[in-house]
Amino acid sequence: MNPLQPAAATATGARTMKAATYRRFGGPDVVRVEEIAQPAPRAGEVLIKVMASTVSVADHRVRSRNVPKGLVALTALTLGLFRPRTRVLGMDVAGVVESVGEGVTAFRPGDEVIAMLGAKFGGHAEYVSVPAKGPIATKPRNMGFEEAVTLLFGGLTAKSFLGMAAIKTGDTVLINGASGAVGTAAIQLAKHLGAHVTAVSSGANRELVESLGADGFIDYTAADFTADGTTYDVVMDCVGNAPFARVQGSIAPGGALLLVIADLKGMLGARGQSRRSGKLVTFGGLKLTYTADDVAYLVSLAEEGKYQAVIDRTYNLADVVEAHRFVDTGRKRGNVVLRVP
Repeated sequence: MNPLQPAAATATGARTMKAATYRRFGGPDVVRVEEIAQPAPRAGEVLIKVMASTVSVADHRVRSRNVPKGLVALTALTLGLFRPRTRVLGMDVAGVVESVGEGVTAFRPGDEVIAMLGAKFGGHAEYVSVPAKGPIATKPRNMGFEEAVTLLFGGLTAKSFLGMAAIKTGDTVLINGASGAVGTAAIQLAKHLGAHVTAVSSGANRELVESLGADGFIDYTAADFTADGTTYDVVMDCVGNAPFARVQGSIAPGGALLLVIADLKGMLGARGQSRRSGKLVTFGGLKLTYTADDVAYLVSLAEEGKYQAVIDRTYNLADVVEAHRFVDTGRKRGNVVLRVP
């Protein structure tokens, strides 16, 4: 089948599509491209012909079951005990509306859109159906599909966490792990809120994070940000190595620790730490929820030139295994984009 043409009908009349699937947990080689049934939009849904998605750290964790300490058993209930419950990864998509289900009036065929799929996944395929009232919006007019899809996983995650801290003009924000998809988004969103941002990353990423608006920079290979006595109104940990016990002295009175990545101990202790210290300690993970308004907010920033897409590498769907291999290194800067057609 020519991937640039609509999916062909099988002998039984069912339409198929190409998708990157995995049937067992493991390394990048468990992923393969195969033909599977093409979804059809149900009432209230939009069928999107996917042009781009991202291969994120969430895809890495779900595929490999490399999750923070203590969470293997809990995540197995969602991901599957012995084999994956969801065969197609990909938490976000940018594409063109192919068709709409009954009752959908907000979108019509031909609309260029971006949509967050979240923990339902399914973006690494030629087509995906999404709720028309879910986190979906018209694509930024000044971005191509590959740029636009970067607003979703990193942008929405960063927006959700920063929103927990009610950041205001003049607040000081430290972002630990500032060069990844969430970190690069958090720099830009925190600056838009008027914060003074300090980025923590390796020295090789200094130019990148400063180009996105970081006011200060700490090379974690040369200095420990918790050791110099500086305090911040908000510490956002995008790495998973800044638990409250380590960074509490770096958080100003009444400040916040945003744990984008947290282990079971950190999750269970967050409420008590918040109560005892008077500092907000919070986490989110796959339970974060997003709305169409959240997506539209990021689209508006992009169209106003206030949000920059950060793409490290782009792979074709046929090379999805190589994309996973690169993400597994933990060295990506910003987003790894998967070009689907």
